[in-house]
Amino acid sequence: MKQFDNFPLIEISGPPMERGFQYGEQAKEKINFSIELYSKSLRDLGLKKDEILNLAKDFLPSIKDWAPDLIDEMRGIAKGASVKLEEIILINARTEILQLAERKSNFEDTYSDGCTGAFIMPKLSETGEVIHGQNWDWKEECIDNSIVVRILRDNGPDVLTFTEAGGVARSGLNSNGISITANYLKCDRDYANLGIPLPFIRRKALECRHYSDAIRIVAITQKSGANNMILGSSEGMGINFECAPDESFAILPDDDGLIVHANHWQHIAALSKLKDTGISWSPDSFYRDYKVREKLLAKKKTLTVDDLKEAFYDDFGAPFSVCIPPYQNTETDPGATVAMIIMQPSSGIMEISPFPAINKRSEKYYLDMTEK
Repeated sequence: MKQFDNFPLIEISGPPMERGFQYGEQAKEKINFSIELYSKSLRDLGLKKDEILNLAKDFLPSIKDWAPDLIDEMRGIAKGASVKLEEIILINARTEILQLAERKSNFEDTYSDGCTGAFIMPKLSETGEVIHGQNWDWKEECIDNSIVVRILRDNGPDVLTFTEAGGVARSGLNSNGISITANYLKCDRDYANLGIPLPFIRRKALECRHYSDAIRIVAITQKSGANNMILGSSEGMGINFECAPDESFAILPDDDGLIVHANHWQHIAALSKLKDTGISWSPDSFYRDYKVREKLLAKKKTLTVDDLKEAFYDDFGAPFSVCIPPYQNTETDPGATVAMIIMQPSSGIMEISPFPAINKRSEKYYLDMTEK
């Protein structure tokens, strides 16, 4: 079996500009890869460089009002990587910018973050600690621009996050035991207005000391498009938020102690109020979350990290499966499951497998490096 390199870990600390500069310097090559990857996607839609930068610049005022410290951090990243601030915004707002460009060019969306996420409550966990994870389904090329960032903060919890180079956060956990994963959703309210790009929402949730504050950020922050976020607490709670741009719907763990979510709306109120417009590109979503739940409950015992891994390896319906092998040149679905991420928030451990459909090796990353 072919072996894949583990995702590199960088550590940053200090005030926002300083830690951003450290980030940019350490991940310069991969940041440039991220910029070129999404710039090319936008050029393929007919946009010129100045148009791409202007789309990114449009998000600057709202981000600056909502999280000025993250603007400073991105300025530092841009300086450290010798790129423009707008190019760092492009990386962080790539979902929104790609969607806006596709609408402008009347292009039918064929690539969107897929993902299947799961959360195991303490009563179903062998150790009595929550287990939180997801398969991240996206462009195959992102195997080369993804990194893990350990953020040591002076004024709040430290953060460990898996993200694309230049991004402020994706999946992650913090030193107060808060964890987050995200899955793509679509609805008929998307992109009527510009909101806060999703990585900033995830990052701010991970900067929270208290779970209730993280809930507020995820649930009420105005978004450009729909998204699903599973927000966990090591104290023994997990909530799934199906987020429309202007409204959120909370799904609590089921009686078995599980949350499993793919890329279709599930909340009964959401289904009565919104039109799910994502089915055409991800019809497999309807069975992906079912198959993960089925595999976990078939164990008929309390569950471990390895049990969740096994469920995420499920290949029913391949290549349109929970675990997607690279590379599908198809009209629907992302190109591959780029990474499997399993988190143990109470221990500050994140375990990641690159291309898990063809690689069963993983690497553990620690929020507290003395724990390694």
